[in-house]
Amino acid sequence: MSDESIDRGRRRFLTGATSVIGGIGALYAAAPFIGSWFPSAKAQALGAPVKVDLNKLSPGAQLTIEWRGQPIWIIRRTESTVDGLKKLDSQLRDPQSTQAQQPAYITKEYRSIKPEYLILVGLCTHLGCVPMYRPEAGSVEAGWQGGFFCPCHGSKFDLAGRVFKGVPAPTNLLVPPHRYASDTVVVIGEDEKA
Repeated sequence: MSDESIDRGRRRFLTGATSVIGGIGALYAAAPFIGSWFPSAKAQALGAPVKVDLNKLSPGAQLTIEWRGQPIWIIRRTESTVDGLKKLDSQLRDPQSTQAQQPAYITKEYRSIKPEYLILVGLCTHLGCVPMYRPEAGSVEAGWQGGFFCPCHGSKFDLAGRVFKGVPAPTNLLVPPHRYASDTVVVIGEDEKA
């Protein structure tokens, strides 16, 4: 064997080994870049639907969960609360919910799929403050029938999340997309037809 054939063999081996190691290095260098194109697990979890069991929610009670970084209120309304909603129509800015603050499958009268359960985004439509749940009659002012009161700027909403006239909030509270997986389990973040 000549020195020239040994050198050629070594060159081929070194060229091949260098190419393989360089290719592996390029893949390792590209992996974080390609991975940055996909949302993180935290970002995926923030947008993911949330299942809530309503079994332990007693009439008149409120449950707050988080979905997409926003507070979501689930209120179990009493029968008398549901019956009293129509009495407030003359005091409300948009009693029939004509502006699009809820999905199309939500009944405008109760602003819910099931009259017993109200599901709202818990942020005031004025400046994004978090209103307080005040279900007790007279707890905010004389004639108050219960609802949500934003102490920051004085906005008031009834127990269907509809805004009263003469307050800073321009629109009703938002209703997030949701559906019922069963009689007692609601899925926040998925439309009814999903």
